[in-house]
Amino acid sequence: MEQNLTTLIGEPWPDYGLVDSGHGRKLERYGRFRFIRPEPQAMWAPASDDWDADAEFVPGSDEEGGGRWEYLKPVPREGWPLMWDDVRFTANCTPFRHLGFFPDMAPVWGWMRERVDGMTSPSVMNLFGYTGVGTLAMAAKGTSMVHVDASKKSVEAARQNAVLSGLAEKPVRWIIDDAAKFTAREVRRGRRYDGILLDPPKYGRGPEGEVWKLEEGLPGLIADCRQLLDENSRFCFLTVYAVRMSALAIGELMRQAMGDLPGTVEAGELAVREEARGLLLPTAIFARWSC
Repeated sequence: MEQNLTTLIGEPWPDYGLVDSGHGRKLERYGRFRFIRPEPQAMWAPASDDWDADAEFVPGSDEEGGGRWEYLKPVPREGWPLMWDDVRFTANCTPFRHLGFFPDMAPVWGWMRERVDGMTSPSVMNLFGYTGVGTLAMAAKGTSMVHVDASKKSVEAARQNAVLSGLAEKPVRWIIDDAAKFTAREVRRGRRYDGILLDPPKYGRGPEGEVWKLEEGLPGLIADCRQLLDENSRFCFLTVYAVRMSALAIGELMRQAMGDLPGTVEAGELAVREEARGLLLPTAIFARWSC
């Protein structure tokens, strides 16, 4: 099984775009609002020095992150609706500098849809599913989904997004649980899936205080995911953010875990295309197996 390096590019769509970037920041549009957020990888000069934004996230001074939103214009604190393809969801300014979803995942959602296209009743698991846009992107096309996240608040937001999208009656199991523990239990139950999406954080805690550290927990989690897939499965997609880790490293981890299956392993970077100049802003690394 060969490993290829590639780049998945998130293009602008009506409700989202990377407007400009540079000098360690980025300007993005989320529907009718514009926001400035820190972006260490934007080391170049921006296309314009005159950014008109509704709010800016001011980072904290400690290494663990932190920070606060500085509102320059009125922004609905309860959030506002956005749309990707046929999925509706709510965006909002979170304390963690995010806005309720990860727009660079849009090409991943489209890729997963392509992998299961034409299958009869495919089943996919979304681990660390957050507010569920990826889950709903698949459910909207008839895929049975298992959505897992340790945060009760995130799962409730995902369920609300399902209602907003008119997908509340779709076959989705909403699971509040530690992703690694749930996956291990699925292995013991003898379950199988046609696809698995993993979007783990660098560090996190489960609902019962379980500690997740990416470098320690990822190999075992990928090994368990392999046990839930077989030669008739279609994909396993892993994204990794904000760590000092190479795409080659997680690609090799994926290659070894899936080496006894037919198919191809690819690794590389997720990037978003800037509207001002068309340059690519890297956002994460990924590894994926597909058949």
